[in-house]
Amino acid sequence: MTKPKLVIIGCGVVGQGLLEIIKSKKLDILVVAISDFKKGSICCADGLCLTTVLELLESGKSLEDYKCDPDCSDGKMYKGWDALETIRKCDADIMAEMTYTDIKTGQPATKHIEEALKKGMHVTTSNKGPAALQYNRLSKLAAENGVKFLIEGTVMSGTPVFDLARECLAGCKITEVKGILNGTTNYILTKMEQEGWSYDDALQKAQELGYAEADPTADVEGYDALAKVVILSNVLLGGDITPDDVPCEGISNVSLEDVKSAADEGMRYKLIGSTCLSTNGLIFY
Repeated sequence: MTKPKLVIIGCGVVGQGLLEIIKSKKLDILVVAISDFKKGSICCADGLCLTTVLELLESGKSLEDYKCDPDCSDGKMYKGWDALETIRKCDADIMAEMTYTDIKTGQPATKHIEEALKKGMHVTTSNKGPAALQYNRLSKLAAENGVKFLIEGTVMSGTPVFDLARECLAGCKITEVKGILNGTTNYILTKMEQEGWSYDDALQKAQELGYAEADPTADVEGYDALAKVVILSNVLLGGDITPDDVPCEGISNVSLEDVKSAADEGMRYKLIGSTCLSTNGLIFY
Protein backbone atom coordinates (compact mmCIF):
# COMPACT_ATOMS: atom_id res chain seq x y z
CA MET A 1 0.00 0.00 0.00
CA THR A 2 1.33 3.41 -0.99
CA LYS A 3 2.00 5.74 1.93
CA PRO A 4 0.13 9.06 1.88
CA LYS A 5 2.48 11.93 1.14
CA LEU A 6 2.43 14.97 3.44
CA VAL A 7 3.69 18.52 3.00
CA ILE A 8 4.01 20.75 6.06
CA ILE A 9 3.74 24.51 5.61
CA GLY A 10 5.01 26.31 8.69
CA CYS A 11 7.36 24.47 11.01
CA GLY A 12 7.28 26.28 14.34
CA VAL A 13 6.27 24.71 17.64
CA VAL A 14 3.12 23.10 16.21
CA GLY A 15 4.74 21.90 13.00
CA GLN A 16 7.70 20.40 14.86
CA GLY A 17 5.28 18.78 17.30
CA LEU A 18 3.54 17.11 14.36
CA LEU A 19 6.88 15.82 13.07
CA GLU A 20 7.66 14.42 16.54
CA ILE A 21 4.32 12.59 16.62
CA ILE A 22 4.79 11.10 13.16
CA LYS A 23 8.31 9.98 14.11
CA SER A 24 7.64 8.66 17.62
CA LYS A 25 4.45 6.81 16.69
CA LYS A 26 5.98 5.54 13.45
CA LEU A 27 2.93 6.67 11.51
CA ASP A 28 2.66 5.32 7.98
CA ILE A 29 3.06 8.76 6.40
CA LEU A 30 5.74 10.03 4.03
CA VAL A 31 6.74 13.64 4.71
CA VAL A 32 7.90 14.80 1.29
CA ALA A 33 8.25 18.55 1.82
CA ILE A 34 8.48 21.21 4.52
CA SER A 35 8.43 24.95 3.99
CA ASP A 36 8.86 27.63 6.63
CA PHE A 37 9.29 31.35 6.03
CA LYS A 38 12.19 31.61 8.50
CA LYS A 39 13.66 28.12 8.43
CA GLY A 40 13.80 27.48 4.69
CA SER A 41 12.23 24.77 2.57
CA ILE A 42 13.07 21.31 1.35
CA CYS A 43 11.39 18.71 -0.85
CA CYS A 44 12.25 15.11 -1.64
CA ALA A 45 9.78 12.80 -3.38
CA ASP A 46 11.24 9.76 -1.58
CA GLY A 47 10.50 11.31 1.79
CA LEU A 48 12.55 13.18 4.38
CA CYS A 49 14.38 11.62 7.33
CA LEU A 50 12.48 13.12 10.25
CA THR A 51 15.30 12.48 12.71
CA THR A 52 17.63 14.59 10.59
CA VAL A 53 15.01 17.31 10.06
CA LEU A 54 14.29 17.59 13.79
CA GLU A 55 18.00 17.69 14.63
CA LEU A 56 18.46 20.58 12.19
CA LEU A 57 15.51 22.49 13.63
CA GLU A 58 16.50 21.90 17.24
CA SER A 59 20.04 23.14 16.53
CA GLY A 60 18.71 26.30 14.90
CA LYS A 61 19.95 25.40 11.44
CA SER A 62 18.12 25.91 8.17
CA LEU A 63 16.11 23.12 6.61
CA GLU A 64 18.23 23.76 3.54
CA ASP A 65 21.24 22.31 5.37
CA TYR A 66 19.58 18.89 4.97
CA LYS A 67 21.75 16.41 3.06
CA CYS A 68 20.13 14.07 0.56
CA ASP A 69 20.14 10.33 1.27
CA PRO A 70 22.41 8.66 -1.32
CA ASP A 71 19.62 6.16 -2.01
CA CYS A 72 17.16 8.90 -2.92
CA SER A 73 15.82 8.33 -6.42
CA ASP A 74 17.85 10.27 -9.02
CA GLY A 75 19.77 11.88 -6.16
CA LYS A 76 17.82 15.10 -6.44
CA MET A 77 16.11 17.26 -3.89
CA TYR A 78 14.71 20.73 -4.10
CA LYS A 79 15.44 23.61 -1.79
CA GLY A 80 14.60 27.29 -1.57
CA TRP A 81 10.99 27.17 -2.78
CA ASP A 82 8.54 29.52 -1.11
CA ALA A 83 5.37 28.09 0.41
CA LEU A 84 3.19 28.38 -2.68
CA GLU A 85 5.85 26.91 -4.97
CA THR A 86 6.30 24.04 -2.53
CA ILE A 87 2.56 23.31 -2.56
CA ARG A 88 2.41 23.42 -6.35
CA LYS A 89 5.46 21.22 -7.00
CA CYS A 90 5.76 18.73 -4.13
CA ASP A 91 3.12 16.25 -5.34
CA ALA A 92 1.72 15.62 -1.86
CA ASP A 93 -1.65 14.11 -0.99
CA ILE A 94 -2.15 16.09 2.22
CA MET A 95 -1.09 19.53 3.41
CA ALA A 96 -0.75 20.46 7.07
CA GLU A 97 -0.96 24.27 7.27
CA MET A 98 0.81 25.37 10.45
CA THR A 99 1.81 28.99 9.84
CA TYR A 100 1.15 31.84 12.27
CA THR A 101 -2.41 33.04 12.82
CA ASP A 102 -3.58 36.41 11.51
CA ILE A 103 -7.18 36.78 12.64
CA LYS A 104 -7.64 40.03 10.72
CA THR A 105 -6.73 38.81 7.23
CA GLY A 106 -6.30 35.05 7.51
CA GLN A 107 -3.17 35.35 5.37
CA PRO A 108 -0.90 33.89 4.20
CA ALA A 109 -2.56 30.68 5.40
CA THR A 110 -5.73 31.12 3.35
CA LYS A 111 -3.73 31.35 0.10
CA HIS A 112 -1.84 28.20 1.04
CA ILE A 113 -5.07 26.33 1.73
CA GLU A 114 -6.71 27.52 -1.48
CA GLU A 115 -3.72 26.41 -3.54
CA ALA A 116 -3.61 22.98 -1.89
CA LEU A 117 -7.35 22.37 -2.31
CA LYS A 118 -7.19 23.35 -5.97
CA LYS A 119 -4.29 20.91 -6.40
CA GLY A 120 -6.49 18.14 -5.02
CA MET A 121 -4.80 17.88 -1.63
CA HIS A 122 -6.63 17.21 1.60
CA VAL A 123 -5.92 20.02 4.06
CA THR A 124 -5.67 20.00 7.82
CA THR A 125 -4.83 23.13 9.77
CA SER A 126 -4.46 24.45 13.30
CA ASN A 127 -4.58 28.02 11.95
CA LYS A 128 -7.63 29.89 13.26
CA GLY A 129 -7.44 32.71 10.69
CA PRO A 130 -8.76 30.86 7.61
CA ALA A 131 -11.17 28.82 9.74
CA ALA A 132 -12.70 31.93 11.33
CA LEU A 133 -12.79 34.09 8.21
CA GLN A 134 -13.30 31.66 5.32
CA TYR A 135 -14.58 28.33 6.65
CA ASN A 136 -17.73 28.07 4.50
CA ARG A 137 -15.97 29.14 1.29
CA LEU A 138 -13.00 26.86 1.84
CA SER A 139 -15.25 23.92 2.73
CA LYS A 140 -17.13 24.46 -0.52
CA LEU A 141 -13.86 24.62 -2.47
CA ALA A 142 -12.75 21.35 -0.85
CA ALA A 143 -16.00 19.64 -1.80
CA GLU A 144 -15.70 20.87 -5.38
CA ASN A 145 -12.26 19.25 -5.61
CA GLY A 146 -13.24 16.02 -3.88
CA VAL A 147 -11.00 16.55 -0.84
CA LYS A 148 -11.37 17.38 2.85
CA PHE A 149 -10.78 20.61 4.76
CA LEU A 150 -10.22 19.65 8.41
CA ILE A 151 -9.81 22.15 11.24
CA GLU A 152 -9.96 20.09 14.43
CA GLY A 153 -6.78 21.67 15.78
CA THR A 154 -8.17 25.22 15.73
CA VAL A 155 -10.40 24.79 18.80
CA MET A 156 -9.83 23.03 22.14
CA SER A 157 -6.23 22.13 21.29
CA GLY A 158 -7.23 19.27 19.03
CA THR A 159 -9.86 17.70 21.31
CA PRO A 160 -12.16 16.28 18.60
CA VAL A 161 -15.17 18.51 19.15
CA PHE A 162 -16.09 18.57 15.45
CA ASP A 163 -15.80 14.80 15.02
CA LEU A 164 -17.86 14.40 18.19
CA ALA A 165 -20.64 16.52 16.72
CA ARG A 166 -20.40 15.10 13.22
CA GLU A 167 -20.30 11.42 14.22
CA CYS A 168 -21.18 10.63 17.84
CA LEU A 169 -23.88 13.32 18.05
CA ALA A 170 -25.02 13.07 14.43
CA GLY A 171 -28.65 12.60 15.48
CA CYS A 172 -28.64 15.63 17.79
CA LYS A 173 -29.29 19.31 17.15
CA ILE A 174 -26.67 21.46 18.87
CA THR A 175 -28.11 24.82 19.90
CA GLU A 176 -25.48 26.29 22.20
CA VAL A 177 -21.74 26.19 22.83
CA LYS A 178 -20.27 27.82 25.93
CA GLY A 179 -17.05 27.49 27.86
CA ILE A 180 -13.48 28.54 28.60
CA LEU A 181 -11.80 28.61 25.20
CA ASN A 182 -8.41 30.14 26.00
CA GLY A 183 -5.95 28.40 28.30
CA THR A 184 -3.61 31.38 28.73
CA THR A 185 -6.22 33.67 30.26
CA ASN A 186 -7.50 30.82 32.41
CA TYR A 187 -3.97 30.32 33.78
CA ILE A 188 -3.59 34.03 34.53
CA LEU A 189 -6.95 34.37 36.28
CA THR A 190 -6.38 31.18 38.27
CA LYS A 191 -3.01 32.42 39.55
CA MET A 192 -4.58 35.75 40.51
CA GLU A 193 -7.43 34.06 42.38
CA GLN A 194 -5.61 31.18 44.07
CA GLU A 195 -2.15 32.64 44.71
CA GLY A 196 -2.81 36.38 44.88
CA TRP A 197 -0.58 37.27 41.95
CA SER A 198 -1.01 40.57 40.16
CA TYR A 199 -2.18 40.49 36.54
CA ASP A 200 1.28 41.56 35.34
CA ASP A 201 3.08 38.88 37.38
CA ALA A 202 0.73 36.15 36.19
CA LEU A 203 1.11 37.26 32.58
CA GLN A 204 4.90 37.33 32.86
CA LYS A 205 4.93 33.79 34.25
CA ALA A 206 2.62 32.62 31.46
CA GLN A 207 5.10 34.05 28.96
CA GLU A 208 8.05 32.36 30.70
CA LEU A 209 6.25 29.02 30.53
CA GLY A 210 5.39 29.50 26.87
CA TYR A 211 1.63 29.72 27.44
CA ALA A 212 1.57 33.32 26.23
CA GLU A 213 3.48 34.84 23.31
CA ALA A 214 5.91 37.73 23.68
CA ASP A 215 3.00 39.80 22.34
CA PRO A 216 0.06 38.36 24.34
CA THR A 217 -2.60 40.56 22.74
CA ALA A 218 -4.45 37.75 20.96
CA ASP A 219 -4.95 35.92 24.24
CA VAL A 220 -5.50 38.63 26.85
CA GLU A 221 -7.69 40.88 24.69
CA GLY A 222 -9.93 37.94 23.79
CA TYR A 223 -9.17 37.66 20.07
CA ASP A 224 -8.16 34.00 20.29
CA ALA A 225 -11.42 33.13 22.06
CA LEU A 226 -13.29 35.30 19.56
CA ALA A 227 -11.90 33.31 16.63
CA LYS A 228 -12.94 30.08 18.30
CA VAL A 229 -16.47 31.36 18.91
CA VAL A 230 -16.76 32.21 15.21
CA ILE A 231 -15.46 28.78 14.17
CA LEU A 232 -17.80 26.94 16.53
CA SER A 233 -20.73 29.06 15.37
CA ASN A 234 -20.10 28.35 11.69
CA VAL A 235 -19.21 24.67 11.99
CA LEU A 236 -21.52 23.43 14.75
CA LEU A 237 -24.44 25.86 14.51
CA GLY A 238 -24.51 26.42 10.76
CA GLY A 239 -23.67 30.11 10.92
CA ASP A 240 -22.08 32.34 8.32
CA ILE A 241 -20.36 35.00 10.42
CA THR A 242 -16.97 36.68 10.73
CA PRO A 243 -15.10 38.05 13.76
CA ASP A 244 -16.54 41.51 13.05
CA ASP A 245 -20.00 40.17 13.91
CA VAL A 246 -19.08 39.14 17.46
CA PRO A 247 -18.56 41.36 20.55
CA CYS A 248 -15.24 40.78 22.29
CA GLU A 249 -13.74 41.72 25.65
CA GLY A 250 -10.51 40.48 27.17
CA ILE A 251 -9.07 40.34 30.70
CA SER A 252 -6.37 43.03 30.58
CA ASN A 253 -8.46 45.38 32.71
CA VAL A 254 -9.16 42.81 35.43
CA SER A 255 -7.22 43.76 38.58
CA LEU A 256 -6.28 41.69 41.61
CA GLU A 257 -8.75 43.78 43.59
CA ASP A 258 -11.50 42.79 41.13
CA VAL A 259 -10.63 39.11 41.57
CA LYS A 260 -10.60 39.38 45.38
CA SER A 261 -13.91 41.24 45.40
CA ALA A 262 -15.53 38.56 43.25
CA ALA A 263 -14.16 35.82 45.53
CA ASP A 264 -15.65 37.56 48.57
CA GLU A 265 -19.05 37.22 46.90
CA GLY A 266 -18.51 33.56 46.02
CA MET A 267 -17.81 34.30 42.35
CA ARG A 268 -14.79 34.29 40.05
CA TYR A 269 -13.56 35.85 36.84
CA LYS A 270 -13.26 33.64 33.74
CA LEU A 271 -13.09 34.50 30.05
CA ILE A 272 -16.10 32.72 28.58
CA GLY A 273 -16.88 32.25 24.89
CA SER A 274 -20.51 31.57 24.09
CA THR A 275 -22.75 31.26 21.06
CA CYS A 276 -26.30 29.96 20.76
CA LEU A 277 -29.17 29.68 18.32
CA SER A 278 -32.38 31.66 18.74
CA THR A 279 -35.34 32.45 16.54
CA ASN A 280 -33.44 35.54 15.40
CA GLY A 281 -30.27 33.68 14.52
CA LEU A 282 -27.03 33.44 16.51
CA ILE A 283 -26.57 35.18 19.85
CA PHE A 284 -23.21 35.79 21.52
CA TYR A 285 -22.53 36.69 25.15
